[in-house]
Amino acid sequence: MVSEGAVGRRTRTLRAELALKTLTTDLDARERLRRILEQTLVFAGASFAGVYTPGDDADLLCLVESVGVPRTLYGLRDSYPASGGSPAAEVRRAGHAVWLGPEELAAGCDSRRLPSGEFHLAALPVRGERGGGCLLAVSERQDGFDTEDRACLTLIAEAVAIPVPAEAVAGGELPAGSFDLAMDTGRVEVGGDILALFGLGPDDFDGKVETLLGLTVPEDLPSLMSVVEPDHMAIGDRELEFRVLQPSGPPKWLRLRGRLLPGGDGRPARLVGTVGDASQLRSGVNDVARVQRLAAALAMAPTVHDVSQAVVAALRKPLRADRIALAELEGDRLVVTVLDPPEPGAWPELWRQEWRSEWPDAPVRAMPTLAAALREGRAVIRPAGTDLEPALAEVGPGGLAVLPLSAGGRVSGACLIGWDEPHVFGPDERALLTASAGLAGQALMRAHAFDAEHELVGMLQRQLLPRRLPKLPGGVAVARYLPTTAGLEVGGDWYDVIPLPDNHVALVIGDVQGHNAGAATLMGQMRTALRAYAVEGHPPDVVVSHANRLLMDLETDLFATCCYVDVDMEEGSAWYVRAGHLPPVLRHPDGGTEVPEADGGPPLGVVTQADFPMSPLRLQPGTVIALTTDGLVESKEADIDEGIDRLAHGLAVSDPAHLGLVADALLGNARRDDDVALLLMRYDGLATRPRRENWTVWRVPEAARHARRFTKRTLRLWGVTEETDVILLIVSELVTNALVHTDGPVRLDLTLVNHRFRVSVADSSPRTPVKPTSIGWEATGGRGILLVEAMSAAWGTVPVSGGKQVWADIALDA
Repeated sequence: MVSEGAVGRRTRTLRAELALKTLTTDLDARERLRRILEQTLVFAGASFAGVYTPGDDADLLCLVESVGVPRTLYGLRDSYPASGGSPAAEVRRAGHAVWLGPEELAAGCDSRRLPSGEFHLAALPVRGERGGGCLLAVSERQDGFDTEDRACLTLIAEAVAIPVPAEAVAGGELPAGSFDLAMDTGRVEVGGDILALFGLGPDDFDGKVETLLGLTVPEDLPSLMSVVEPDHMAIGDRELEFRVLQPSGPPKWLRLRGRLLPGGDGRPARLVGTVGDASQLRSGVNDVARVQRLAAALAMAPTVHDVSQAVVAALRKPLRADRIALAELEGDRLVVTVLDPPEPGAWPELWRQEWRSEWPDAPVRAMPTLAAALREGRAVIRPAGTDLEPALAEVGPGGLAVLPLSAGGRVSGACLIGWDEPHVFGPDERALLTASAGLAGQALMRAHAFDAEHELVGMLQRQLLPRRLPKLPGGVAVARYLPTTAGLEVGGDWYDVIPLPDNHVALVIGDVQGHNAGAATLMGQMRTALRAYAVEGHPPDVVVSHANRLLMDLETDLFATCCYVDVDMEEGSAWYVRAGHLPPVLRHPDGGTEVPEADGGPPLGVVTQADFPMSPLRLQPGTVIALTTDGLVESKEADIDEGIDRLAHGLAVSDPAHLGLVADALLGNARRDDDVALLLMRYDGLATRPRRENWTVWRVPEAARHARRFTKRTLRLWGVTEETDVILLIVSELVTNALVHTDGPVRLDLTLVNHRFRVSVADSSPRTPVKPTSIGWEATGGRGILLVEAMSAAWGTVPVSGGKQVWADIALDA
């Protein structure tokens, strides 16, 4: 018979009480407070917990310590007015706990700061000096904190003893384990215990933070450096564990905790905190700090793939597991997002049969144990020798952990961890697995929402860009666009390739200021405007100038940059205009690169009467023109000039025969905190160059006869003998129509290419000729266009600068 006491000892409340008793008073006050708060993550299912206490200004309750995900995810502040209406202030005044659900939080005074997701908040009073403080805890579970969770939180609040921060006294000696780093100079004051941890004596230290960083393990240096970045500190990541090299033996683990103090009134910003020995805390996998590190990693993982990678990195090596898999649940199938190891041979035969692409889709119905765990939402731990279905037994013959990933009352996936050798699951390890699964489930739900919204943003962006690029005479063009991954932002980068008459092609790339719906809308307007002005036949400087005036008339606060290149595919020449944008980069056929240096105009939308000078380019067959936006060449680590040099080098070592692969390679290392547009065009030259002649038609009574005489001479010069009567008739009709129905100059253009003869007549009227629907016998006109249509293979009109051009094609015998 099982005694009542034995049953009680199995409850989470008693286990939490036992865990709190094991936290000895040998720890310093701040370390003990942090270890106590970590118990909220394990025993109360909290995703965040923090303690607020009166600061130097008794009117404020300030955050002195926190664990879990960053507080800003829930709209929590660093401080609250002690006399205000926040839950922290009310609980401190009333002296009893408050449990708030999403409805109560939405009705509170701070509801405008809250994120869109639902969560529950617990506020409990804690004892301490100056009237004590408050413990705040957050749960993302649908039902919030249940009865046992609340009992655990009450025990934890009673165990909290608020430490009095030891502030550095100007000109005085720091406490033994504290440091004070000046952010502007890199000078740091450290206590004696910190020097001993680094193996230095007082006389060996020069006061420079670089000296201490030089003693750390190189692999830990990037994460250690990130702690002193103000924007990183602002989201609450104030703790880091790192290793320092030892004269002999393995490196020693140290734990840094710090807080950024803003400067002002001539004082620099400072990073103050403590460094302690963390070696004894890393002896096994039952360290609650692993939950904290996993929570921090998941908070920075925006996508489902990033969440999966963070879980694998946090659990596989510490648990010494041989396999770990994370999968999303879609219907009755598990769509695996990450497998480690990734080789198919390391996984069961059933999984290998379902290997469809990069990862397999494992059917849940073939794994009843997994199906039961997902249905009940509870972790399943199976030691070695347990009778399991083959699809799971081969994952962990020495032990298997099946962890449902749930949040908001819904199971969204599963995590499988397997061992080949017999593995003993201790109680601390079970608690670690359960806590990790809860954090991963919540992160997976957030990542699902992020992925869905990011895909929607990407789809909107793609709809504003060309669906496909046109085929070019004598050249090939490819384009790439990468949206930013920094939040759900729509970028303003765009590109376009515009075929123009007479074998000209316009290449356009641009960037609208900002990353929002307004920038995307303006981007669509500018792309449409530039295309319309280009098709009208204007030269590059006029096209860009018209777009600038249009943007000024839109009365927007945004501006745009662009680069417009008009390429003559027949002559191998080009003119380009820059409006505050990067210059084109040329790769010549011999592999050399060139960045043309020429003046440009201001960004569009800044100055109404602005000059946009044109600059020439000479192209040889095989030359590649590269246009890009600043997202590819500019970063925090390097300026634009270095980025352009890097782009030029990438072009120089590439094979222009495969332009798509060149574009992919150039974008391989692109940063993703800004969107990137890249447009490449390889000029090959025309296999057959058209023959052209033109003549200005005089407005004289015999103008049509003069036009026919000019055409006859051209036909004899080119050796065209067939269809001459048809050509002369079409010339006569088109020239007569232009002289009769328009004013201003009239130009006749003749073109011969690939056994096709084109007659074109340009005039100053934008009105398109109208083909009559019916003509009476008594009508004296209106038959010209009908004759042209009947005698030509094709005809049409195109706008040109200030007017139109009517053309007709006549097919010649090969």
